[in-house]
Amino acid sequence: MPLLPKNEHPDLIVGPSSFDDAGVYRLSDSLALVQTVDFFTPIVDDPYDYGRIAAVNSLSDVYAMGGRPITALNIVAFPDGQLPEEALAQILTGAADICREAGVAVAGGHSVSDRELKFGLSVTGLVHPARLLTNGGVMPGQILFLTKPLGTGLISNAMMNDAAPEGAVDAMVEVMVRLNRLAAETALACRATGATDITGFGLLGHAREMVHAANASLHLDASRLPLIPGALQIARSGSFYSGGERRNLAFVEQDTSFGSEVDEVTRRILSDPQTSGGLLIGVPESSARDFVRRMREGGEEVWEIGCVESFDGKRIHLQGKVLDPDQANG
Repeated sequence: MPLLPKNEHPDLIVGPSSFDDAGVYRLSDSLALVQTVDFFTPIVDDPYDYGRIAAVNSLSDVYAMGGRPITALNIVAFPDGQLPEEALAQILTGAADICREAGVAVAGGHSVSDRELKFGLSVTGLVHPARLLTNGGVMPGQILFLTKPLGTGLISNAMMNDAAPEGAVDAMVEVMVRLNRLAAETALACRATGATDITGFGLLGHAREMVHAANASLHLDASRLPLIPGALQIARSGSFYSGGERRNLAFVEQDTSFGSEVDEVTRRILSDPQTSGGLLIGVPESSARDFVRRMREGGEEVWEIGCVESFDGKRIHLQGKVLDPDQANG
């Protein structure tokens, strides 16, 4: 890979070097801008759902930094003459509805003609510089929580091959269109210091980036992982592997200690590229119960999946294996 240009500025608090979810630029001692951009090809067939998912996914980067998104710009690559304009209208409507739910103003956007449909948002948010959640913010002694179940990559790949289990696609969409707003607000209220959202690198890949930046180790219990209904069935089938899944596992293998009970199915789930996934959050042990209580009072579930420890030579210690959803501990 060629060397990337350095982006140095005295007010650039968070830049690309730390592989965080968004950039952060200080405006004053009490206010900073959070900026991010994300777009991708369709993961579902319905254009309205595609727009909703893309919007939630883009906004998530701001929430992962502890920020509040305020404006968004649409980014569209549209294959003229190949799809009806009504499809584009539905995509934009889906994104607008999510932005309205999040209290975000859609200020315009940009479109180009392309052979392949792509859509996403450029998002700007606000955050107090002293209340940032960053990749490297997790600390030894904290409890790790995950705020959405896993399996979007497996289910979407099966869907593209007309082999998704009954109900799996609807369950996947329900997960992907849920904002990470409550998770971010609750994390800050419970004195969390580090977070990231789980997307294309899978749980293991994003977890590895988090502890690499923090110079710490994570201990993960796969038996506590939440799964979208249908994902485990697909993983056990031995089919629908993606290039991203294989690359993610290769990326983390040398930094991960795998327990003897960790099977191939578990590795698949943990390296599965996610779209619009949940937040992985480090919460002080003294605030862990309060975090769970607040999330449940807000109508959302959360899962304790491990803890942060001092670095001991491996970034991730993985034990256990994924269980059927009705067996896993919540």
